[in-house]
Amino acid sequence: MSLFALIAALLLEQFHPLSSRQYLFGWLSRYVNFFQQKFNAGEQKHGRVAWLLAVLPLTSLVVLIFWWLHHVNPLLAWSFNVLVLYMTMGFRQFSHYFTDIYQRLRADELNGAQQTLATWSGMATHELNQEEVARVAIEQALLSSHRNVFGVIVWFVLFSVLGAGGAAGALLYRLGQFLRTQWGDADQAEFGAFGEFSRRVDYYLEWLPIRLASLTFAIVGDFENTVYCWRSQAANWADREIGILLASGAGSLGVRLGMPLPQEGLLLDRAELGVGDDADTGFMQSTVGLVWRAVLFWLVLLAMLTLTHLLG
Repeated sequence: MSLFALIAALLLEQFHPLSSRQYLFGWLSRYVNFFQQKFNAGEQKHGRVAWLLAVLPLTSLVVLIFWWLHHVNPLLAWSFNVLVLYMTMGFRQFSHYFTDIYQRLRADELNGAQQTLATWSGMATHELNQEEVARVAIEQALLSSHRNVFGVIVWFVLFSVLGAGGAAGALLYRLGQFLRTQWGDADQAEFGAFGEFSRRVDYYLEWLPIRLASLTFAIVGDFENTVYCWRSQAANWADREIGILLASGAGSLGVRLGMPLPQEGLLLDRAELGVGDDADTGFMQSTVGLVWRAVLFWLVLLAMLTLTHLLG
C-alpha cells in the first residue's frame, strides 16, 4: 500500500501541482509563530516545549485519523496517505526554478538566470557568472530533491512499517524541517537557545535520509567517485550533513561543486566538492536524470520488499 500511495502522490503532483501550497505554508508560519510568541523566553527548554506542543499533537492526530479510516475502509486510509504525501512532497516545489534557470542559461540570458536563482536560494547572485549559476543551481536541486522527496519518502516508509500510517511520518519530517528553518537556521540567530532543540531534532530527522540518498547516488551514478567524495570532502563543508549530500551528488555526477563565490565584492569561502569538470547546462540535465534514477531505484526496491512480504 505504501508503494502505491507514493506512486499515486508523485503522479498527482506531476500532472496537477498543488497551486495552494503557498497558503499552506502561510498557515504553518502563523501556526508556529503562535508557539514562538507564547513560549520563547530565550531558553532551550522553552524551545523544547514549544516544538513538542507544535508537532506531537498534529502528528498524533494524523495517526488517529489513519487508524480510524483504516478501520472504516482501508481504501480511505490509503487515500488519506496519498493526500498528505501530495501536500508534503513533490518535485514541482522546486523544479520550476531549476527549469527556468536551465532554459535561461541555454539562451544566454544570464541576468534572468541570476534573478531566478536569487529568488530560489535567497542569496545575492548578481556577481555570478554562468558556470557559478549552474553550479549553485545544481547544489540547490540536490538539496531540494532531498528535502522535498527523499526525506519525506524515508519517514513515510518508516511510519508505515511501524503501523502508524505513513502520513504521520511525512508530516513529522516536514514539520521538523519547517521549525528548523523558522527557529534554528543561521539567519534566525535572534532565537538563540530557543531554536537549539529544533536544530537538534532536525539533525536526527535528517541523519538516515541523507545517508540513504547519498548511498543511492552512489548506486545509480559513479560509485567510486561518490564514495571518494563522501569520505574525503563532506567534512570540509560548513554543515557536514549537507556536505555529505552535496559531495555524494557531485561525485556521482562527475562535476565540481562548492568552491568560493563572489558576494558583494568579497569571496564567500566554500569548500570544493566533487571531481571532474566545471558545472554547465549539460550537468544540470544530468542532475535531473540522477534524481529521477534515485527515485525509481527507491520505488523498485520498495516494490521488491512489498512483494517479498506478500509472498512470505
